[in-house]
Amino acid sequence: QVQLVESGGGSVQSGGSLRLSCVASGYTYSNYSMAWFRQAPGKEREGVAAINSDGRTTYAASVKGRFSISKDGAESPLYLLMNNLIPEDTANYSCARTPALLAPSLSPRSYWQWGQGTQVTVSS
Repeated sequence: QVQLVESGGGSVQSGGSLRLSCVASGYTYSNYSMAWFRQAPGKEREGVAAINSDGRTTYAASVKGRFSISKDGAESPLYLLMNNLIPEDTANYSCARTPALLAPSLSPRSYWQWGQGTQVTVSS
């Protein structure tokens, strides 16, 4: 059974940094699309960053220039490096995976495997 497990969340002050990790167990796709999503209380799930196995990436406008998604091959974890964090970044962050899409996608409907998430809290 395929599982996605996130780690690396925590509490930081504004301007701080965190690096989230997502490890997949079970079947490994050689060609994949993966993404990070976040959901704050009372808000809809939001796509943050996505990456395809060919290296193409896409970011939400709210995080562009501050966050960086990476994955070094099919067997490596998925990472999200978050710099210059602000209180508005506070949310539960989860990773998602699917066989390779035509382009990296920030739409939750594009993905069918999901992790449980890790909480990120940014204080002012």
